[in-house]
Amino acid sequence: MTSTHAFWLAGRQVSGEDSFDVTSPWDGRVVGTVSVPTDAQIEEAVAAAYAVRDEFAATPAHVRAAALDHVSRRLVERTEEIARLISAENGKPVKWARGEVGRAVSVFRFAAEEARRFNGGEAQRLDTDLGGQGRLAFTRRFPKGVVLGIAPFNFPLNLCAHKIAPAVAAGAPIILKPAPATPLSGLIIGELLAETELPAGAWSILPVPNDRMPALVQDPRLPVISFTGSETVGYAIMDSVPRKHCTLELGGNGAAVVLGDFASEKDLDWAATRIATFSNYQGGQSCISVQRVIADASVYDRLVPRIVAAVEAQVTGDPGDDATDVGPLVSEDAAKRVETWVDEAVAAGAALLTGGKRDGASYAPTVLTDVPSDVTLACEEVFGPVLTVQKADGEAAAFAAVNDSKYGLQAGVFTHDLQTAFRAHRALEVGGVVIGDVPSYRADQMPYGGAKQSGVGREGVKFAMDDYTYERVMVLTGLAL
Repeated sequence: MTSTHAFWLAGRQVSGEDSFDVTSPWDGRVVGTVSVPTDAQIEEAVAAAYAVRDEFAATPAHVRAAALDHVSRRLVERTEEIARLISAENGKPVKWARGEVGRAVSVFRFAAEEARRFNGGEAQRLDTDLGGQGRLAFTRRFPKGVVLGIAPFNFPLNLCAHKIAPAVAAGAPIILKPAPATPLSGLIIGELLAETELPAGAWSILPVPNDRMPALVQDPRLPVISFTGSETVGYAIMDSVPRKHCTLELGGNGAAVVLGDFASEKDLDWAATRIATFSNYQGGQSCISVQRVIADASVYDRLVPRIVAAVEAQVTGDPGDDATDVGPLVSEDAAKRVETWVDEAVAAGAALLTGGKRDGASYAPTVLTDVPSDVTLACEEVFGPVLTVQKADGEAAAFAAVNDSKYGLQAGVFTHDLQTAFRAHRALEVGGVVIGDVPSYRADQMPYGGAKQSGVGREGVKFAMDDYTYERVMVLTGLAL
């Protein structure tokens, strides 16, 4: 699989002067060598995107929709190849990688649909007051300008899709920076976009090193920044460019609440299975993976052993094996950080029920109880296959425990009661509440984003398009309404 990959500059493949190796976190082999753009090439990409912004905004909807449909179809055709590439560079089990490709297929398809219906305009009578007689306001949305998309490593294809597809659908040029650890999946999108008839300059995919990003972030020709990644980096970006529009999709420490009415054997088996699966999928490297379980005291003792058994049933090992549920983390350093946090919690009095062992970049699926509230594991996003379980006396205490966090991305509430569902929706300080399941559910067309320190703005194709555009009103005068 080893090869050298050019990057995409204003729609064409280009190589720079330097390169770096992308290695597999599973076995350390070189997956590919990626060329790095020079400063002059980065400037060329920005200048091209800025120059084409008016032309691209005026591109007929059918042209943009056709390009997005094309990418969606081609992803289907290349699913297995791309899934294997994701697994190789990211360490994600191939069965989850196939699912990621399927989601990217949907993102581009949704974007094609939105491109066709976007910007239909909304008319508003202004003759509700005397001064507006004969006047009609007509409102449309127009791109704010070139988008700088910055993608993370954990969904190296789909989260690139969530930057590119809405931008193309809205007619906004985009420069995408894939994560340094996983650039190959993002570059694949460039191959497919290059097969379309989008204007030259409308898109570039540049594997820019992190230490060269501040200049891009500061560039006034890039008024919109869409960032997915860590809280620290995201807010540093926003603080450095207070007059730009920033969409930040940051961290979380997703809570799954199991309430007292979710108490049958079938209920608890379902909850335990879903919790075990989605605390460990992607190696726990998902912002909405289950990190905390908050169980009502009436079901706690029956639920905990079920969770432990379901976690221990997760198959670990080679991510290229179809049977593997949990592969390595993205790097050995990431696994060492998880190890340090778990060891700290255990030393402070937490009970380790299973797991707690590291082997290189792999960390065993882990469950802890009695975790002190002040240890790192309880306060921060672990981003690894680690789960804590705590007891709560009733609904109010459970919801308060969910909210006792600086994060607020999504929460899951296992209940059968509709009134409880609506109370959860009102009470929980998160961007999304999932009833009857874990917080890890995301449909790519729904609004996705957080509250508190989990970010600002929303992804989901239509909602990202709103973030990339602004309303402009035209008032027509002298009309017989």
